[in-house]
Amino acid sequence: MSNPAPPPRSLAEALRARDDASLAVLLRSRPDLITPVPTDLTQLATRAGTRASVLRALERLDLFALQTAQALAVAADPASYDELRGLLAGDAGDRAVVAALPDALATLREQALVWGGDDRLRLVRTAREVLAPTPQHPSPTGLGPTVQETTAGMSPGRIQEIVTAAGLPSTHDPVSAAAALSALFTDRGRMAALLAGAPAESREVLTRLVWGPPYGQVTPEPAAHLRWLLDRGLLLPTAPGTVVLPREVALHLREGRAHRAPEAVPPPVGTAATHPAQIVDATAAGQAYTALATVEELLKEWDEGGPTVLRAGGLSVRDLKRTAVALDVSEPVAAFWVELAYAAGLLASDGEADERYAATPAYDAWLELPPAERWARLAEAWLTATRTAGLVGGRDTKDRTLAALGPGLDRSVAPEVRHRVLGLLAALPEGAAPDLGSLLARLRWERPLRGPVATPVGGPAREGGRPQGGDEDLRSRIARWTPTEAELLGITGRGALSAHGRALLGASAPAASAASVPAPGGGRRTGGGPADGPGDKLPAHHRQRPPAPRAPLSPGELVAASAAAAGLLAPLLPEPLDHVLLQADLTAVAPGPLERPLAETLGVLADVESKGGATVYRFTPASVRRALDAGRTAAELHAFLTAHSRTPVPQPLAYLIDDVARKHGRLRVGAASAYVRCDDDTLLNEILADRRSAALRLRRLAPTVLAAQADPAALLEGLRAMGYAPAAESAEGDVLIARAHAHRTPPRAAPEPVPDGPPAPDATLLSAAIRAIRAGDLAATTPRKPAGVPAPAGDLPRTSSAETLATMQAAVLTGETLWIGYVNPEGAASQRVIAPIRVEGGFVTAYDHTADEVRTYPLHRVTGVAELADD
Repeated sequence: MSNPAPPPRSLAEALRARDDASLAVLLRSRPDLITPVPTDLTQLATRAGTRASVLRALERLDLFALQTAQALAVAADPASYDELRGLLAGDAGDRAVVAALPDALATLREQALVWGGDDRLRLVRTAREVLAPTPQHPSPTGLGPTVQETTAGMSPGRIQEIVTAAGLPSTHDPVSAAAALSALFTDRGRMAALLAGAPAESREVLTRLVWGPPYGQVTPEPAAHLRWLLDRGLLLPTAPGTVVLPREVALHLREGRAHRAPEAVPPPVGTAATHPAQIVDATAAGQAYTALATVEELLKEWDEGGPTVLRAGGLSVRDLKRTAVALDVSEPVAAFWVELAYAAGLLASDGEADERYAATPAYDAWLELPPAERWARLAEAWLTATRTAGLVGGRDTKDRTLAALGPGLDRSVAPEVRHRVLGLLAALPEGAAPDLGSLLARLRWERPLRGPVATPVGGPAREGGRPQGGDEDLRSRIARWTPTEAELLGITGRGALSAHGRALLGASAPAASAASVPAPGGGRRTGGGPADGPGDKLPAHHRQRPPAPRAPLSPGELVAASAAAAGLLAPLLPEPLDHVLLQADLTAVAPGPLERPLAETLGVLADVESKGGATVYRFTPASVRRALDAGRTAAELHAFLTAHSRTPVPQPLAYLIDDVARKHGRLRVGAASAYVRCDDDTLLNEILADRRSAALRLRRLAPTVLAAQADPAALLEGLRAMGYAPAAESAEGDVLIARAHAHRTPPRAAPEPVPDGPPAPDATLLSAAIRAIRAGDLAATTPRKPAGVPAPAGDLPRTSSAETLATMQAAVLTGETLWIGYVNPEGAASQRVIAPIRVEGGFVTAYDHTADEVRTYPLHRVTGVAELADD
């Protein structure tokens, strides 16, 4: 029978005992540990204990896992599993806490925040420093320092006085006196007897301090009830005028609990309303079509060059207001559409001297896609964008206004929050709209340390990591904006997740209506406590911890998911119509979305009067003239209306077209500074006699030509304001066709999201990284025979060139494996375990166990060589 493996003495040894699957879990949950790949497991353990990495790992813990770490931070080092369970479950043994603890402890172990067996649990030193209570940074548990820590600077005489007053025998040194006090305070029976004789006022003081903060102020001459507590060490001085409730006393008063309210079970997401799934999908599809129309309308408004770019970047407040009026939405909603078009790569600045915003060439390609695919592009961009439109109008750290399309709107946590909010909606029954308050509570439970209140040190004490008041954190604000933005985009309908929204997440329909109500407990036993613990006696369904939040989709998965979502949405979108209904009041009604060529032509020929389920267009002399300026003739306009109207063309509309066409082009305006010419000199006389033409400063050059000191554009507008219909002409005398042209930026890529730390490694990178770490660890820890000049521990071996060559050649003949030191051309030193195959021409060809491949090394770069020990 083999002897059991000795317990690990360090985190590096604990990692060395893990299998590859366990290391992969660690590196996937903490990707900063392999950026770059560590040379061995010792370096991996060192990196896992750095402050930045530990803080990042703590920020990603759920509330109960964080409470477990906080309990370990106030426990003895090392602590047993039973001690930890007592701190979390209390003397009464909360069954939900007992059941959930193995899973929470397994999470801490997986992420290398805790190591050691159940009899010697150790919290990583940096995590203990961050979470343990200090006078400057109270613990979230509300506990203070231990008796041993508090009495460290106290005079020996004063400690003996406290020991005597507490009814304990005197000791010979302060250390044993503090130990005797600790033993008294942790003995339930003796402590109860001591407190039974306390005055009522003294017990009231303890009650006020028991849940924190544990510090209080006293005068130089304290009252009798305070003196009673001070004399017996139930309150200990920490500074002049300041006392603290020792941790052991607080735990006795709390019945052993480190937290007032351990939250082992995540709060369920409640349902505010439930709608039929068909209604939800139809509503979401209608809003998705509106989203497409809104983005098109926005970029059509900016077709000939949009607003100018501010010097500091972004849209001005005035331009955002104009955009909101043009889209008939509020300013925050307008900012959302502008930012969405920018995130999708459809909008950018043109880079000209007078820099303006305009559509990109990608917008034209986007317009050619089917509507469902266009929507999928927008939804995909929104889901992954780190730019946060809800921040527009707020202030940055320098008290500057955050502008739409400007800098300072990236928040790396935004994609994760959006994905998680939609994930929680996907866990609800079909057609269920969530209660926002319970949704926010669930998100706070899952990530209690993210946002402005994320720093686990400093600031006001918090119970379990939750803020005790103050401003709402960033994650909660993004979570509040997400349902509204998802509704605008058509991912949800009436607050509930649609079928195509569910497909966008790569999620399936919930299996049961209670999917959002997780059962208490912990199902995994990988971190476990004793096999016969109370948690194991619960029914199986009470030990199933809710599934962990699914990670956001990879780029490839997101492309497949958006294609699936587009496929579900396509049948729900309305079919474009090829006709309108002309009415006698010079209006046309489009009873639904129009085909693109029809909509574009009608948009030139008429003005949009109202939008909604049906769009109303109005024909005016100016709109008809606009169509004629675009190169259309009166006959073409009559034919167009006849072909696309389900009702006869009304006589007033036909007269309007003919009347405007009869006048159109009789006057010609060109560049001379500007001139007007007309074959009818009577008409020119009429213009000169009109007082309204005085501002144009016209004079006759010939019977049929007038010259003006205004530019051609101003002259055109002035004559049109007088009721005429002039046409512009070129220098050759040809009529200029004023077609609506589209100003485009040079090709622009969509803005890259700002990552929230290093990206999660894929399976290939994980496998390669683990192989490299294992091989480097083998090279660093394999026993070796002494050769040449002994190298200090951890340094490269040192041998002369002759010894190196002789050892290499001997290893080729015997097939032995060697340990070498190697310095690459960049000067980086490393240790390697190789099996030499051939030595010639100043090079050694060998199988490198570190890289798991055959490599060739220059002998002059080998610092030394040593044979591996026989064992």
